[in-house]
Formats: sequence, C-alpha cells, structure tokens
Amino acid sequence: MNSRQRRGVLLLLLSVLCALGAFAGVLSVISDVKSQVGPKVTAYEIKSDIKPYTSLSAAQFEKTEMPKRWLSANAVTDLAGIRGKVAVTTLKKGSLLQSDMIADQPALQPGQQEVAIMIDAATGVAGKITPDSKVNVYATFEGQKTGDPDLSKIIVTNARVLDVGDLTSLQPDATDRTGQATKAVPITFALSALDAQRLTYAESFAKRVRLALVAPSETGTIPEQDRTYELTKDK
Repeated sequence: MNSRQRRGVLLLLLSVLCALGAFAGVLSVISDVKSQVGPKVTAYEIKSDIKPYTSLSAAQFEKTEMPKRWLSANAVTDLAGIRGKVAVTTLKKGSLLQSDMIADQPALQPGQQEVAIMIDAATGVAGKITPDSKVNVYATFEGQKTGDPDLSKIIVTNARVLDVGDLTSLQPDATDRTGQATKAVPITFALSALDAQRLTYAESFAKRVRLALVAPSETGTIPEQDRTYELTKDK
C-alpha cells in the first residue's frame, strides 16, 4: 500500500468517526429533549365555541396529546369529569378544557321543583336511565266508563332526571292478582308545577307509567294531537 492509499484509508476512517460522532450527538440531543419534555398525557380541546351554562358532552371536545409538564394543574384529562357539568363562561374553540371553566349543573331551574315517584323497574328503567337523562313519561288509563277505550297518554315530555335511586321491592296491594312483590326504582325529576301535577296524577290513577329515553340532542316537543293514543285509531 503506497502513501496515497494510506491517506485514503485514513480519510475514510476519519469520515466514519465523524459520522459516528455526529450520530451520537443527535441521539444525545434527542435524549436531552425527551428528558426535558417528559411523558405525554391526554388533554381536550374545545371543538367550537360553547355558550355559558350549556350542558357539556364528550362530543364537544377533541382529544389531544401533550407533555404533562406543559399542562396546568387544573387541565381536564378525563372527560368523565364533565358529566352533569355546564360551562361557566364562553368556552372558545381551540382552548384546552380546564376544571375552572366548568361547574355542576344546577339541580333546579327557576320555576322548577323536585318530584320523585316509584317506577316499575322492568317497564320503566331497564338500567339505561341515569341522572341528567331526558325522558318522556307515558301513562295508560282505563276507560272512564264501561265501553270506553283504554288510553295511552304522554303526560310529560323531555323531563330531566335528577336522580335514580336503588332498586326496591314493593309488597303487592289488595288489587294485585299476582300476589308477587314488584321491583321499582325511585326516580327524581326536575319539573314545572304543571308537569309535576301531571306526573303525580299519573302515578296515582294510571294502570301503568312508563319512561321513554329521549336522545340527548332532541330538543323538540310532541304535538298535542299526537300525545293520546287509542287502539281504535289504528283500525
């Protein structure tokens, strides 16, 4: 190997050493950045502006990942915490959700009152109705006199559920032909005075009271002419 070849080999080795040094430097920088940034956690961005006192749902927020050290101590990292909450101020699109932006939903609005009734567990609850659900209340009444048809009526629409109690066994009354205990659940509603009267009337005089779960996005009401049903109407 002549001197020119030896110089070529040395330059090649030097180039390899420089490349290895550069690579080690890059790894060192990456490692340093990771150590400074730290682990990432989940946070939630607001998809679009939310008005004050609006009820919150998971659909209003978008999941994002960011370093834990960059988040404030009151950043919301689990959307389970927004259940039953409302915005306390206007929430701006793109902002990170913070716990001080939300508050518990008021149990009652002005003019409302709490009303609790026992609902048959098999026909009225089925485990799907929870606090903050909205339901329509159906009641079935016997005809007022012989020959009059039985009626099914929608007593209350979009009733907000405040609380669902524990399953309770009720002893049968004297008119119960089965002689078996009925399992019922106490349901507490937030209702206007008129709707509270309708509900308590149905509980006292209806053959059966049933709850129908309303979709969270549903805001409309049922026309008055569609709130009463008779079997003869389908003939």
